[in-house]
Amino acid sequence: MKLAIITAYPPSKITLNEYAYHLVKHFRQHTQLTELILLTDITQEEAVFDFEEIGCRVTVHKCWSFNSYTNVFSVMRAIRQTKPDRVLFNLQFMKFGDKKIPAALGLLLPMLCKIKKIPTIVLLHNILEQVDLNSAGFASNKLIQNILNRIGGVLTRCILAADSVAVTIDKYVTILEEKYKAKNVILIPHGTFEIPEIPSFEKKDDVIRVMTFGKFGTYKKVEILIEAVTQIRARNSQDIEIIIAGTDNPNVPGYLAKVAEQYSDVPQLTFTGYVEEEEVAPLFTNSDIVVFPYTSTTGSSGVLHQAGSYGKAVVMPDLGDLSILVKDEGYQGAFFDPTSVESLATAIESLVNDTAYRIRLGTINYKAATAYPMSTITRMYLEAFEAIEATTASPLEVDPR
Repeated sequence: MKLAIITAYPPSKITLNEYAYHLVKHFRQHTQLTELILLTDITQEEAVFDFEEIGCRVTVHKCWSFNSYTNVFSVMRAIRQTKPDRVLFNLQFMKFGDKKIPAALGLLLPMLCKIKKIPTIVLLHNILEQVDLNSAGFASNKLIQNILNRIGGVLTRCILAADSVAVTIDKYVTILEEKYKAKNVILIPHGTFEIPEIPSFEKKDDVIRVMTFGKFGTYKKVEILIEAVTQIRARNSQDIEIIIAGTDNPNVPGYLAKVAEQYSDVPQLTFTGYVEEEEVAPLFTNSDIVVFPYTSTTGSSGVLHQAGSYGKAVVMPDLGDLSILVKDEGYQGAFFDPTSVESLATAIESLVNDTAYRIRLGTINYKAATAYPMSTITRMYLEAFEAIEATTASPLEVDPR
């Protein structure tokens, strides 16, 4: 079977590229696949394939560009040329652009694949109903927010035209079924990228490394983290380092550079910039506490799953999809009020001062992460494709046994 995945892929810097890397790594180990066809965004560098495991053939067709108005045509042309048996979209609402028209046009592709009668699943990482458009940097004007919500509803219906739409949070299933009367929404958890052996909690030095990871500037703001650690340092003799790993959100270019300038006098403050795939494991392994300085959420948190896989204690607000993951998947953390520097400082300090508490949270999160390895997640997608074929087969094609 030839499976096409429409996605960004490393070395692309577009959102969900890391998720695609791990999907490919584990899909290719399933024996029913003969070829993986990656329909990716156009980059100058070659795609990253550093897998050691034996697996099926992988081919890359760079056929779309971020914010291009012609992605619909170029992707469909690539599908006609490669002739996949099935198509999987690794998708969120701003996948094809941060400009409204290119982003919207790209979301028509699942419907077009369905029209071409190609079995199609959309992995939808977020839904508009759960996104705070103001916090996420899309619109602050109420009228524009209302217009975007209406357009988003139309685009959601286009996405739901696919054979199946997979979401990573159970609440999303309920929302899509109730609002859109959808009958083809399935729950497939986000999954954990890598499952290292049970992590060691032995520290090599006395420095506590507090890390945050993501795309910053909209609902993820790092000022509150820097100021919280500054408060802790004023009253605590523990040596604490701050690591801000990641880049600006595309809607707020230059944000981290301004923060770095504003807090240039703060010691032991590191901005890593973009984190390459091979640098992710050392980043988490060398950190002690992972902080989520969020004021809202826009989907299941890949960073929380990564933190869990490395046995890390986390500090997070008890809101949105983070709160759902605590209830549904068993993650735990020290919680704080996202509007209060003092609350965040108290939560971080509770882990700084109590090694046993920090290890206990890390152990709980490791257990939660190991429940859904990517090998299991990719198998669930293949089973979903089999279910599509079973329901669309003609009577003569159905096995009478």
